[in-house]
Amino acid sequence: MKKLPFVLLLCLPSVLLAQSAFNGTWKFNPQSAQFSGKANTFLLQDGVFRCNDCVPKIDIKADGEEHPRLGSPYSDAASVRVVDDHTVEVVTKKKGKVVSKAKDSVSADGNTLTSEWSFTSENGQEGHGKDIFTRKAAGPAGAHAISGAWLQSKEENASENVLTVTFQASDDGLSMSDGTGDSYSAKFDGKDYPYKGDPGTTSVSLKKISANTIEETDKRNGKVTGISRMTVSSDGQTISIDNTDVLRGQKSKFEGRKQ
Repeated sequence: MKKLPFVLLLCLPSVLLAQSAFNGTWKFNPQSAQFSGKANTFLLQDGVFRCNDCVPKIDIKADGEEHPRLGSPYSDAASVRVVDDHTVEVVTKKKGKVVSKAKDSVSADGNTLTSEWSFTSENGQEGHGKDIFTRKAAGPAGAHAISGAWLQSKEENASENVLTVTFQASDDGLSMSDGTGDSYSAKFDGKDYPYKGDPGTTSVSLKKISANTIEETDKRNGKVTGISRMTVSSDGQTISIDNTDVLRGQKSKFEGRKQ
């Protein structure tokens, strides 16, 4: 290919000379996920389901009936149904419409919890997946098998729209859109910018650590809910995201490849 004269190179837009390593669409591998931090604690006993680690806390009758859920940006009602001695179904609604379902099943030996979940986003996008949890503490005697403390050990699978994200970076900022309809456009100045599509995240701020690393801080009505550090490999083909869930005291890490 014929080389351009040096004087013409000087006149080309900088975006053509130095494309950001983040630009493009990335798909994350659920099998790459790593989890740490605080376990989730459930108690299902005497016909009542409690989750003190949920945000907000859940304390409702496990009778399969719809009950109010206050304080959640994602739902305003929830129902818990006991399927059998090892399985529970949880359904949440918002304004009368189902927004999430989860079927949680405990293994015969009581040490593994499998959660098969689905949701409908604010944008009408549907997603689903399967997560695996390992028991960290037993529940009280006589309680349902789901009772106790559980730490996620694996994300077995998830729908493609959950795993896909697109970035478009410039010298002073980054735009993001994902497969479930979430998006933002923010500058690397630490200021808050609107986050669209996720009712649990109202704003985002960005900090550029280096050419290949960006730190994202998510907030809900001014309160920090999560921090993510995104790093693209030196060859530009893989990305890793370290997430800190500030509200729940949990951490996760995922890796993805450029599509």
